[in-house]
Amino acid sequence: MIEYDQDEILGRVYDGRLARRMLGYLQPYRWVVGASVALLLLVSALQLAGPLLTLIAIDDHIRIGDRTGLTYLALLYLGLLILQFGCTFAQTWLMNWTGQRVMHDLRVQIFRHVQTLHVGYFDRNPVGRLITRVTNDVDVLNELFTAGVVSIFGDIFLLGGIVTVMLWRDWQLALVTFSVLPLIFVATMIFKIKVRGSYRWVRACVVKINAFLQENITGMPVVQVFVQEDRKFGQFRERNREHLQANIQSIFYYAVFYPVINLVGALAIALILWYGGGRVLDGVLTLGTLVAFLQYSERFFKPISDLSEKFNILQSAMASSERIFKLLDTRAQVRPPSKPSPLPPGGGAIEFRNVTFAYKEDTPVLRNLSLRIAPGERVAIVGPTGAGKTTLINLICRFYDVRNGDILIDGIPISHLDPGELRRRMAVVLQDVFLFSGTIEENVRLWRAPIDRSQVTEAVRHVNALDFIREKPRGLDSAVTERGASLSVGQRQLLAFARALAHDPRILILDEATSSVDTETEILIQDALNTLMEGRTSIVIAHRLSTIQNCDRIVVLRQGRIEEEGTHQELLKLRGLYYKLYQLQYQDEAIGVGSEA
Repeated sequence: MIEYDQDEILGRVYDGRLARRMLGYLQPYRWVVGASVALLLLVSALQLAGPLLTLIAIDDHIRIGDRTGLTYLALLYLGLLILQFGCTFAQTWLMNWTGQRVMHDLRVQIFRHVQTLHVGYFDRNPVGRLITRVTNDVDVLNELFTAGVVSIFGDIFLLGGIVTVMLWRDWQLALVTFSVLPLIFVATMIFKIKVRGSYRWVRACVVKINAFLQENITGMPVVQVFVQEDRKFGQFRERNREHLQANIQSIFYYAVFYPVINLVGALAIALILWYGGGRVLDGVLTLGTLVAFLQYSERFFKPISDLSEKFNILQSAMASSERIFKLLDTRAQVRPPSKPSPLPPGGGAIEFRNVTFAYKEDTPVLRNLSLRIAPGERVAIVGPTGAGKTTLINLICRFYDVRNGDILIDGIPISHLDPGELRRRMAVVLQDVFLFSGTIEENVRLWRAPIDRSQVTEAVRHVNALDFIREKPRGLDSAVTERGASLSVGQRQLLAFARALAHDPRILILDEATSSVDTETEILIQDALNTLMEGRTSIVIAHRLSTIQNCDRIVVLRQGRIEEEGTHQELLKLRGLYYKLYQLQYQDEAIGVGSEA
């Protein structure tokens, strides 16, 4: 949890660099914002006019019994109220429309950027934190644009106008009114300090809850299998209680601050009545001016309390923008070259040339590895856990860049290739198949336009998936739920093979692709695999050595180095590591068969 707490530490209350960058998102809508500011200033001016009309009504019409003039003045006041309502409605609608557009643009930019980040970034950053960036933090910026950045101009203009008018009408009574401002200043400073810490606590709790929910909902099968529901519920209840306490603390500060502001405002009204009323009795101040001062006093303290709320919005926006821009400024470690080299048609040759790679600086996974795979060759990669088998796939797909050495596709270093073009030449079938919400056809095509329905049908037929698809009510149009939860493990695996076949890759990579398939299903797809690998460069990573005996070559890895390579029979004759792995697996399978018998 320290990691989350550090992530939520607030920076400065105001950072000019961040503010300018945030305001840059308003640039496409500058005319709308300009119109909104103009309307807001007009609303503020109309608010200044109300007490002046009251002053005129009392001193120039009520005092002398002028009903006709009073009627016209009342109609003018009503007209100003209607105009104020219309301007307020238009200004609110324009700024909220702008805020929604900015929020849309920012979320699109964040998601587009996240898609460019290399796989290692997601290994180090919890999904819950990234979700918080796209949802909660963007919502905070939306609040700044709709309720802060523009309305603050109206508050400042209104305050300045009230001060000017009050000093103009009676500077002595104005100074009496302003005598309570030091109390306002002290209360506001205390509120800002308290709310800042409270806001940080609330934000940290939100991130913790998001991360916890994402992790535990995704891992719900494990939670239930190991009967951890009560323990996980207790952990969630603790996080939820902390979030409750943080919000209650924040509510407490607001519940104290606003009544204090109202109390100080009431004190100002009392001073106006005491001092101004005495001057009215002395005949040096008109009753209309006294009433106008009372109305201006009520209008004066509301912008002050609003500005305190704007401070909180600004503080929130600065913290959220700092986190968002930190994400947007994270440079992708795997970047396309400025002038990518074209890949020749056909081909499929792969070469590792003295490749050394480590996820962490002091823990190399591959050590000066050299390997060449000819076009159309079927190569199996085996070895104990941690030997570097999956790392080879990550490097071929350029999810990571090598530290030393080169990886070449058809003689071209992959760092010279466009990553998208490189990956379009490949198809990867993993042990843990990921299916998206949609239909079966969409998950096979992956929304790729050149692949039509007939090709999808042909692909699922070749991998023997057509039978179970026909049993579905809508066939290829049957719905697939999130992560393919409505399908069995074997069915998901068959769809993964169909997906690979439909995309017709030059390079096929199978990473433990049949380990989750039962023996009967494995027999059904073995022929389809032979068809799929025909004429394609194929890399097969498998623990079940019985599935790779027909490969052209088997490469045995140990501690990031090539220990042995050759055909199945050649490696057995060597009686080395492969022979030991094969013997151990054969014994395990024999024991399993004996126990079943």
